[in-house]
Amino acid sequence: MSTPLLRASQLRLERTHKVVLDNISLDVEAGRIITLIGPNGCGKSTLIKVLLGLEQADSGDIVRQPKLRVGYMPQKLNLDERLPLTVDGFLKLARGADKQQINYWLERLNISGLRALSVQGLSGGEWQRVLLARALLSKPQLLVLDEPVQGVDVQGQMELYNLIPQLRDELGCAVVMVSHDLHLVMAATDEVICLNGHVCCSGHPDQVSVDPAYLNLFGQRPAIAHYTHHHDHHHCLDGHVEHQTGSDNGHKEHSHD
Repeated sequence: MSTPLLRASQLRLERTHKVVLDNISLDVEAGRIITLIGPNGCGKSTLIKVLLGLEQADSGDIVRQPKLRVGYMPQKLNLDERLPLTVDGFLKLARGADKQQINYWLERLNISGLRALSVQGLSGGEWQRVLLARALLSKPQLLVLDEPVQGVDVQGQMELYNLIPQLRDELGCAVVMVSHDLHLVMAATDEVICLNGHVCCSGHPDQVSVDPAYLNLFGQRPAIAHYTHHHDHHHCLDGHVEHQTGSDNGHKEHSHD
C-alpha cells in the first residue's frame, strides 16, 4: 500500500468556544478524488485550510509528503478592482508560472480567448476556469478545489465536473474538492466525506440513479450521483451529537436527493 500524499489524524479546532472540527482523520492518496460535502458552516473550508497549513488546528497531526506540490483554488479571491490586470498578467503572478505552462493551460481549459481580457470583467464561469488554470500551473501532486462551481451556471458546472477526473488522470494527482450540496456529488468521485463539525459518514457515491422518480425531481444530470448516508447518530437541537443503539448497530439510511 502506497504512502498517502497527506495524512490527517484526529484534527480538532475550536473557535470562540465552538468546536469547528472534531476528531477529523483522512488519508489523501495519489490518483483519488475526495469530495467534502455538508451544510454551510460545517467546517469544509476550514478543514481545507488546516490541511494546507493555512490555519492551525488546536490538536491532531498532519503528515505531508516532503516537497508536496499543491495547487489550490480558493473559494474566493478578492482583487483590487482599481488594479488593471489581464488574465495573462494574473497568471504570470502565480508561483513558478512560465509562458509555456500558461499557454498550455489556457488552451487546455478552452480559455485562450480570455488572455487579454481584464479579470474584473470575467463571468463567474470564466473566472473559475482562470482560477483553475492558476492552480494547475504548479503541476500539482495534490489539487485542492474549494467550491469550484461557485457562481457558475448549470452547464458550466457539468463541464467543470467532467473535467476534474480528466485532470486527475492527466496529472496523476489527488483531488480534494469541496461542495455544499449533496446533489452535486459526482459519479467520478472516489470517496465522499460528509462533515458537520465531525465526520458524519464517508464512502463511495452510488451510480447515477435511473429511477424515474429521481429523474423527475432532478432531471437528467449525468455527472451527479445519488449518495446514501449511513449514520449511527443524529444532531440534536442543542448542538450535541446523540449516538443510537440497537440490534441494527444504529445505522439509519438517509437518501439525500
